[in-house]
Amino acid sequence: MDDLKSKYLGLISGASDEATLEDLRVQALGKKGEISAQMRELGRMSPEERQTAGPALNALKDEINSALIAKKTALGDAALDERLRSEWLDVTLPGRTRRQGTIHPISQVTEEVSAIFADMGFSVAEGPQVESDWYNFDALNIPGHHPARAEMDTFYMARAAGDDRPPAVLRTHTSPVQIRSMEAQGAPIRVICPGRVYRADYDQTHTPMFHQIEGLAIDKAISMANLKWVLEEFVKSYFEVDTVDIRFRASHFPFTEPSAEVDIRCSWEGGTLKVGEGDDWLEILGSGMVHPKVLQAARIDPTQWQGFAFGMGIDRIAMLKYGIPDLRAFFDSDLRWLRHYGFAALDVPTLHAGLSR
Repeated sequence: MDDLKSKYLGLISGASDEATLEDLRVQALGKKGEISAQMRELGRMSPEERQTAGPALNALKDEINSALIAKKTALGDAALDERLRSEWLDVTLPGRTRRQGTIHPISQVTEEVSAIFADMGFSVAEGPQVESDWYNFDALNIPGHHPARAEMDTFYMARAAGDDRPPAVLRTHTSPVQIRSMEAQGAPIRVICPGRVYRADYDQTHTPMFHQIEGLAIDKAISMANLKWVLEEFVKSYFEVDTVDIRFRASHFPFTEPSAEVDIRCSWEGGTLKVGEGDDWLEILGSGMVHPKVLQAARIDPTQWQGFAFGMGIDRIAMLKYGIPDLRAFFDSDLRWLRHYGFAALDVPTLHAGLSR
């Protein structure tokens, strides 16, 4: 044992790298190592011999292990010292300016609108962006001959030859989320449905992908008066004004009856939008009472329940509030534009602290 001890302590002391140390560990303590072979000899010894040899072998094994660990630590320290000598940094040089990230106007306005409707008791609902033809059109009382179902307006997903399943589309509005929410929760219900939608259109005020937020309220005694109050409160809170005039203009949407476009009184004096004053009117959203056929499609009895729905473009109301002239700039990934129109990362919109600061 004394010979093994002297041999391996000397070899460990002279090892120059961790690979050599590992080889020595295997030679001494591995399954076929010299010390391990001595341990196996214990079974052939008499009990008196084992009482002497056993503790001595264990002590030798522990001493070799300790020497290996100490040498490995010393090699690591030496390597670190060498790195510190060869790698250096002049800490007197000026640091780089760290730019703080900004929140995109779409994300900010979505949070603003959600905060307003949350205060009125609406929860947020979400759904898939690839929808079935039934949820996107049929359940919303949109007939097969309606222009919105044409391929020039709607993105249809490709299907394999012989696939007889109903066609899938990139949703053209977030109204399918209303159907899914009514199916899942029943009535009464109050939800808003923000999200991306897709239509085949592209110009200064239209993009193939944009953002909508729709609202739905179903109960037993809801009327257009409730709709008017909700929209008035929303417009006042969103544009941060004390008073606002809104007007309903008769319109037609397949999923509401009666249907109405909603305008707000405003002025464009000096090219700046001012809400709640002036002699101009600006259309901001569509609305109406939910069509009985839509309630039936969502398995809600239209003889017992009724309600209203509304929808608006998040991109559009963001442009109106923050003076953004071109919708296409929302998707250009221009950091200069984002730094100009973006919001501080910690500027969380709340009604009591202010939506935009």
